Amino acid sequence: MLDDRVRAVLERLEQEEPRPPGVPVAPATGRFLFSVVTPQWDCEVLEIGGGRGYSTAWLAAGARHFGGRVLSLERDHACIAGWRHNITEAGLEEAAELVEGDALETLPTIDDVFDVVFLDAANELYEELFQLAREKLEPGALVIADDVTLHADTLRAYSEARQADPTLSSVTVPLDRGLELSVVLA
Repeated sequence: MLDDRVRAVLERLEQEEPRPPGVPVAPATGRFLFSVVTPQWDCEVLEIGGGRGYSTAWLAAGARHFGGRVLSLERDHACIAGWRHNITEAGLEEAAELVEGDALETLPTIDDVFDVVFLDAANELYEELFQLAREKLEPGALVIADDVTLHADTLRAYSEARQADPTLSSVTVPLDRGLELSVVLA
């Protein structure tokens, strides 16, 4: 469940005028992320592009129910400060950890296996980031990529590649800015 501290932070962030960097996902996408991770035991989540922590708060609030956690990657210093503030204010610091730096550099150094990956970084890097994250996934893992309909011109090739991959089951979901859901089969 979302406790009062988490709700207060989410509501505050929803009321702020969205502006780059770290523009948060839409509230419906946040609720979707929460619902994906909440029922999983020891759910290990990798978030690529943590921004100011809005999506991290949804993911961490869900993952912590059954002992899971979120590892969030972020490179923008203004976002990093906001992420730390928001996650602490929400009381989620035990369920969420931040790795600072460029995900292309930090992701290869992470020695973990993840159940869910949320990809919400620079659109032109999705393919490379997916390939790096794919090495850390086992069958049954889920990759959720944001913005695939909003930035269809840039991300169409990403979605088509996932849907053509026989080791995945992938579908574009037209929720908010568009999500590509890819389940690892093999």
